[in-house]
Amino acid sequence: MSARSVLLADDHPLFRRGLVDAIRSDGSFTIVAEANDGEQAFALIERHKPRVALLDVDMPKKNGLDVLAAVVGAALPTACVMLTGHDDGDIVRRALSLGAKGFMLKDAAVPDIITCLTLVAEGRSYVAPTLAGHLVAADGARLGSVSGNLDALSPAERRVLRLVALEHTTEQIGKELGISPKTVEHHRSHIISKLGLKGSNALLRYAVEHRARLR
Repeated sequence: MSARSVLLADDHPLFRRGLVDAIRSDGSFTIVAEANDGEQAFALIERHKPRVALLDVDMPKKNGLDVLAAVVGAALPTACVMLTGHDDGDIVRRALSLGAKGFMLKDAAVPDIITCLTLVAEGRSYVAPTLAGHLVAADGARLGSVSGNLDALSPAERRVLRLVALEHTTEQIGKELGISPKTVEHHRSHIISKLGLKGSNALLRYAVEHRARLR
């Protein structure tokens, strides 16, 4: 399936139609299917294997988190972005722990939605800025406990971490620093080990939280 293919799943037809129109107006993505409940969404993801699935958290039959867990469990090549009308940090953290690659509020502006789709389609992650604040707040104590280890990083590792904070991909970091992607991944692995980070997106959250110290 195309790297720009998208599936939409939301049980509110008017909202789904508005999202379809917004994505199509941009012209960068192809919408391959729409679903109005979680069971239909998973069946269509299995059939079409879109690059990205936009999933409403609150859907009948299977909610968005259940669909996400099923997609990840089946090792399907679809990256899931969750949609919600609720500013709920607990849901965001649960979704990311299950393997979500993005999280958006339903009232997001069209450019933000396109940015999210673009980043996720490229293999990166995106959490709406207002929701990202929940992650920083929740992880603040844990991140603070390892912040002193930042001084243990080598100059090269600090440069990599600085670019991670800017949400650069491994390939982009390699080009920026003039090193191979394999070397970038080597640095990332050492950074995670030295800082004692664990969990999905932990390196990105740490980098964003400590961005000021990386300048």
